[in-house]
Amino acid sequence: MNPKKKLFEQFARVAKSLASSNRLELLEALAQGEKSVDALAQATGMSVANTSHHLQILRDSGLAESRKEGLQVIYRLSDDQIPVLLGGISRIAEKHLAEVDRIVREHFDVRDALTPVGRSELMARVKEGGTMVIDVRPAAEYQAGHIPGAVNIPVDELPQHLEALPQGQEIVAYCRGPYCMLAFDAVASLRQAGYQARRLEDGFPEWKAESRPVDTETPAAKPRSSRRRLSG
Repeated sequence: MNPKKKLFEQFARVAKSLASSNRLELLEALAQGEKSVDALAQATGMSVANTSHHLQILRDSGLAESRKEGLQVIYRLSDDQIPVLLGGISRIAEKHLAEVDRIVREHFDVRDALTPVGRSELMARVKEGGTMVIDVRPAAEYQAGHIPGAVNIPVDELPQHLEALPQGQEIVAYCRGPYCMLAFDAVASLRQAGYQARRLEDGFPEWKAESRPVDTETPAAKPRSSRRRLSG
């Protein structure tokens, strides 16, 4: 067989593994950091058996890797550039599939008409001061990696911290990616409370995929809810 055809057959293995909404959702979850099969099943609402099946397909196609930790099997992305691949798929779909465009307009654009903050713009704003960045993902995802200087306030805990947030300072919220509703919910809550708030244009995986700086934090160093910590 022609070597070029052999290569395309292998490329097709990767493409075929992406032809599943469940596997795309698993890749998004893994983009936040490595997770056990049980945690991935909980995050995606699938059974453990179904989750394991899809993860094996992703591993066999080279998109995911696994390791044993006691009785648990832990999965992670095989490459930090995988979110870039997923982003390309979503952009093509938004541009050329009418149904995708309709869903985005009716369920996402309607939630926030303001233009999100770009990644380069966010870096510049933080350097200039006057902008606070909050990571509204669960604590475990924040601890696995986050934008430097971002304070972790999971969206379900945000109401408890509103009074501790700095007044007169723009707040930029980010979560798992461009279709993650956590940032939309956080921005809505912040604006309702009188804060100037915007979303990051996508999320942490896209930030990391561009080889931008990333910080990690152990559970013991989780930010406190005091006014001094949140405004610093």
